[in-house]
Amino acid sequence: MNRYLAELISPEVADKVGKVWGLGSETPKDPGPWEGELRNMWKPTQVENLWIHGGNLHQCRHYSLYLALQLKARLAGIDTPVYGLAPSFHTA
Repeated sequence: MNRYLAELISPEVADKVGKVWGLGSETPKDPGPWEGELRNMWKPTQVENLWIHGGNLHQCRHYSLYLALQLKARLAGIDTPVYGLAPSFHTA
């Protein structure tokens, strides 16, 4: 997903967002550090006003509601804290 951000927007934005997907489980395809929830999916990222929505059809249909509710609440001025906006550990 990060590679697509680099192609669609810019490599600088992709580096600022950092890794997408995964929990940071210290496995070869999911390097750490541990995030506690999916990285940069359906929540705010390190790039202001950039939200990432992806996955298969079921995930997109299911999580689109939660993403829309978060955005609507923010536009209405309702406090919507997230688990954490982790710093980017991405290296290009």
